[in-house]
Amino acid sequence: MTTPSAPLTPEQQPAAPAPAKKSGALKKVGGVVVAIVVALAVKFGLPFLTGEAPVHAKAGECVVVTGSDNDPKVDGEDCSSGKADLFKVVKVYDNTFDVNKCAEDSEQALAQQWDADKFVLCINPVKK
Repeated sequence: MTTPSAPLTPEQQPAAPAPAKKSGALKKVGGVVVAIVVALAVKFGLPFLTGEAPVHAKAGECVVVTGSDNDPKVDGEDCSSGKADLFKVVKVYDNTFDVNKCAEDSEQALAQQWDADKFVLCINPVKK
């Protein structure tokens, strides 16, 4: 028969295991995932949040057009606002840049594109 050993004193206690270190691979994968999420947010979310995406208005709605002819900025607006550069959308042609389609419908045409979405807004100035 064997005699049980005496209990260990605090000085004799085994050392606690060291906490597991996060591997470098896990950090790299996490960094890649964050980069992908940021890239998707920039491509699909931020243009709409910042107003950089073109306004795809419908016929009957009004828009304010500012900026240069080569880089117009279009924002949706209430037709009764009386703002300068206020236009009413007469017709919309999807999947084209052919501004000549608006010749019979309106005084002016505005071609817009965002990614694969391209369209032409046929617009007339709103009289004050």
